[in-house]
Amino acid sequence: MTRAVPLYYNPAYAAAAHAFPTTRKARWIADSLATRPIPHIELREPVPLTASQIAGVHDPAYLLAVETGQPRQLAESQGLPWDKGLWPMVCTSNGGIVAAALAALEHGIAGSLSSGLHHARRKRGAGYCTFNGLVLAAQAAVAAGAKSVLILDVDAHGGGGTFSLIDDDLAICQIDISVDAYDGYQPNERTSYDLVTTAETYLPTIERRLQECESQRFDLCIHNAGMDPHEDCPEGGLPGISEAVLRQREMLVFEWCRRRRLPVAFSMAGGYTGPRLDEGRLVELHRLTLQAAAAY
Repeated sequence: MTRAVPLYYNPAYAAAAHAFPTTRKARWIADSLATRPIPHIELREPVPLTASQIAGVHDPAYLLAVETGQPRQLAESQGLPWDKGLWPMVCTSNGGIVAAALAALEHGIAGSLSSGLHHARRKRGAGYCTFNGLVLAAQAAVAAGAKSVLILDVDAHGGGGTFSLIDDDLAICQIDISVDAYDGYQPNERTSYDLVTTAETYLPTIERRLQECESQRFDLCIHNAGMDPHEDCPEGGLPGISEAVLRQREMLVFEWCRRRRLPVAFSMAGGYTGPRLDEGRLVELHRLTLQAAAAY
């Protein structure tokens, strides 16, 4: 019997007043599941993170700015206009990926409809990312007993924020495959960063990086499943990366984790509407992750 896959979501994921894919698509995806359920995917509500929990990764002065809106420049350093809904949104959404990581450790697989994570630094946001839930989730997993956590980031853009936060954390490794140079970095011995420039080398690069760490022992994989590499995405899309390629990518990742009996927690990451990618098609792209997870 196929196990249920917990998927964390709360309407607060879309609490910010500013309408933008990062602040709205979790609701779009949840609404799609209400009308077109995916077997074995079960929505659950996460507990929002507290300021003290987030302060394990982010500077208290930055937290206060996000909560109060002052100073405004710091509160909006991720690129989103500040309003009172921003704080509950990011506390709840980041709580979702932390909950997914802990649930995956216990049950094998879980996810969250969280996005806007991997560019955030300790003292500021960047690239529509307010708090770095990937690092918050990885540290929560380590605190729960995981010895080694892999962050697999296949968002179109680099995870330089994540890299800056795990630079001296020996328990967390990162594989980062990007198609856009934004937020790139020079990796160290526990991280890899690839900037792919042709669609033909995209899946082979992911497969090669996964094969290179076959001998390493991980207790959890956190899969940041961006759909912005899609050729029609206005922010990061690479010509030739189609829906079929992204479906194959998701199947590759979850099969790799399944074969290794490696618990996996996943988030939605990037994906943006534009002239060639409307809300409905973007939702279908993110549902590829959920479909692959359901077959884990």
